Amino acid sequence: MSARPAPAPQPGFWWARDDLDFQDGRLHLAGVDVAARAQAADGPLFLYSAARVRANLARLTGALGQTGRPTRLYYAMKANRFVPLLEAMAWWGLNGIDVCSPAELERALACGFAARDVSFTGTAVANRDLDRLLAHPELTINCDSVGMIRRIGERTPGRAIGVRVNPERGVGYGDSDKLTYAGQAATKFGVYRAQFGEALATARAHGLSITSLHFHVGCGYLDGQLGDWEAAIAAGLAFLDDLPDVRTVNVGGGLGLPHRPADAALDLARWAAVLKRRFAGRDVTVAVEPGDYVVKDAGLLALQVTDVEVKRDVTFVSVDGGFNLAPEPAYYGLPCEPVACAPRDWDAGRWAPVTVAGNINEALDVWAADHPMPPMAEGDIVALLNAGGYAASMSSNHCMRGEFAEELVG
Repeated sequence: MSARPAPAPQPGFWWARDDLDFQDGRLHLAGVDVAARAQAADGPLFLYSAARVRANLARLTGALGQTGRPTRLYYAMKANRFVPLLEAMAWWGLNGIDVCSPAELERALACGFAARDVSFTGTAVANRDLDRLLAHPELTINCDSVGMIRRIGERTPGRAIGVRVNPERGVGYGDSDKLTYAGQAATKFGVYRAQFGEALATARAHGLSITSLHFHVGCGYLDGQLGDWEAAIAAGLAFLDDLPDVRTVNVGGGLGLPHRPADAALDLARWAAVLKRRFAGRDVTVAVEPGDYVVKDAGLLALQVTDVEVKRDVTFVSVDGGFNLAPEPAYYGLPCEPVACAPRDWDAGRWAPVTVAGNINEALDVWAADHPMPPMAEGDIVALLNAGGYAASMSSNHCMRGEFAEELVG
């Protein structure tokens, strides 16, 4: 007797959208059957949707057009440095790129970006780094310390530079200290107000002109945090009074995406209204450098189930990839959303909470606990959503399990 077909998929997954949803009972990203592609890869696989990345860039460009100021959009390469993706961005011509190391700069140039379309924002920059950066006169370099200003002046007196300041106001996803770059506690990022006079004097001593101002206050902020973000913008702009030559103000990135059903997505119209309000009457170009917002929801990590086993009162679904491949859930506590790519049972009443665990020999290698999933079996494919940003780019070879494949689709 043939098996009874599974009930039809139930609508309403909080993360679903036109290009990420179930088709005929199987998860698809940008028209690609995720489980089938992962089975062919025979190992951890990152899938990225080019169309979703381009749509995210276009949406940001449209929002920036409502600010009433000239604008510049940079993509923060540290979020995802996959070469085919960077080459596509260079071809589209919708954005410049922000880098934080000489190697990232060289990759951006190799992928088709011109130095004039690149900004550098790094910290603890060594002299050997400066020598590689300063070989590109059109590169915008945002100086993170007074010492960095001095060392640039000693090497290239008269150069135009940017200065990264610390507004002492910050915001990040869930108000996490680990995702906040400026605030009550001292951080390593940027020049504080107490140092600012010394920074200006150092620049003058070497004939450096400060033509750009930069500040980045945190990562992953959402709609409910826009008030705090606006306060940080106001604090950062207070530095402009002492910078008559500044032509560009870079407000950093940090635009967030929902990680759980209760997260209210960032309203780009409200976000742009903040910039319009705060930059009214200021004769500068407004620059932003998002990473996550551009790539995070455009990617997923597909892993194969290796074991399903009950230990005491917990059902563990073990998969063939660990936190070293996508460290954010372990490092920052960002919620992870595992999805069964080809569920055999769509009856939500028969779904049960499980703990999805990886293959790294560490106690923190747990993707999600008490996470409702349909019955799972060895060989099934699980997709970890929101893995397009700060996953592969932060990966390591811990336990020598660092191998994975990446593909750009759609």
